[in-house]
Amino acid sequence: MGIKQAIFEREGSSFPGATYSEVVLAPAYEQAKSVLLHPMLAIHKAHLIMLVEQSLLSREQAAAIVQAIRSLNPAAITQTTYDGHYEDLFFLVESQIMQRAGEIGGSLHLARSRNDMGVAMYRLTLRDKLLVTITSAVSFLHTLLDTADNHTNTVMLGYTHTQQAQPMTFAHYITAVFDSVSRDVKRLTAAYDTNNASPLGAAALTTSGFPISRQRVADLLAFDRLVENSYDAIGGADYLGETASALKLSFIGIGRFVQDLLLWSTQEFAAIRVADPYVQISSIMPQKRNPVSLEHIRSLSSSGVGSASTVLQMLHNTPFGDIVDTEDDLQPHLWQSLHLSDQLFRLFAAVIGTLEVNKEVLLERAKRSFASITELADSLVREKQIPFRSAHSIASGVVKLALSRGLDATQVTSTLIDEVAEPIIGAPLYLPAEIVSRAMDPVHFVEIRKLTGGPSPAEVSRALAARRLKLQEIQSWLDTQKTQISRAYAELDEITDAWL
Repeated sequence: MGIKQAIFEREGSSFPGATYSEVVLAPAYEQAKSVLLHPMLAIHKAHLIMLVEQSLLSREQAAAIVQAIRSLNPAAITQTTYDGHYEDLFFLVESQIMQRAGEIGGSLHLARSRNDMGVAMYRLTLRDKLLVTITSAVSFLHTLLDTADNHTNTVMLGYTHTQQAQPMTFAHYITAVFDSVSRDVKRLTAAYDTNNASPLGAAALTTSGFPISRQRVADLLAFDRLVENSYDAIGGADYLGETASALKLSFIGIGRFVQDLLLWSTQEFAAIRVADPYVQISSIMPQKRNPVSLEHIRSLSSSGVGSASTVLQMLHNTPFGDIVDTEDDLQPHLWQSLHLSDQLFRLFAAVIGTLEVNKEVLLERAKRSFASITELADSLVREKQIPFRSAHSIASGVVKLALSRGLDATQVTSTLIDEVAEPIIGAPLYLPAEIVSRAMDPVHFVEIRKLTGGPSPAEVSRALAARRLKLQEIQSWLDTQKTQISRAYAELDEITDAWL
């Protein structure tokens, strides 16, 4: 028995290559029939319209092909399973068109290749999935703005290196998160722009000798432009990498935000309370309110980082050209990342939008903290014209002395300050009590930090209004993209239906 025959027999199948079918072809077929069939049919119509307009096919010939396409049963196709009779979904659909239209059905493939067609299907699919994810991200941004609006006066401690740093507001923090996520949206829209370019007309890699119109096909499918160089059209994969990179950064950013929320929801911190629909109880400990929705967002974000990283890894060190590494095996990882991103933005919006913030606890903690001590040093500079470094030394000494005596920030007095200042500058300061009290007040600390980007309620309110305007621009862009795509697909049917 020959080696080949022995291998075929060990595969236990009636046809050679069963293992290849099981591992590669069948899974790719399942993905294609559920995701790529609609864009494939749209490409068929757009290409056919162009062939007629370029006088490469007559209307009568095109009408037979259109009738064949219209008679296809997409629902039935999606119920089929891979049986090895056709290499992939493209050949199955082409065969059904030719069975219905006759030999002329084969002319639908004039001046194109599975290469440019395949990349176009991936780009159309990615375009739709990006719009879904961006829509959910924008909805999340709206929730963040609404939440911040409710907390411009919610004073809390800010942290650096996980330690109490300076007073700010919950709105100031949420606005920072908004800005970070808005940059994620900016990266995703940039990825959309890179992706929304047509490779069609590149054919295998060198275009065609027939006088086709690449631009017309691009317009019919609502692509913004061409991938001009025909080799780049079928070989470039950075549109995939750009999307994966944007998603990866987004997942990482979400995870960092969640880390803070999980800490703040502990009983010890007692800063926030996750709403009942998004917590779970313990099977044995009746007192438990586990904020598992946040835990799931964190863990799934890590999963998303993994999926996005897989895309980048699969692109690494592949030849620059048409290669399977960028196709059937890679695409599902990117689709999964986008699906997960959409889900997480929607879930996170629900959790944040229903979050309870313990304003009283946060304010009291800020009052007793020495996080406002920078303002005491600043006050010494303003009131007594002391160089800042000397003022800093006095403020630092005040904290140390107060803590050694078991005092908190509300118990700092002018006498205590003089006790520290005299050894440093050689004289007492005699600060009025109202100046000391104001300097140690976290509310005052926040209110006077009115510089652009600062935490004062007035400045944060200004910033939120500006961000709402920017969000309106993003929403308008989204609406425009969706409308253009919807109109393009409707036009495909209008033009082809007129031939019947």
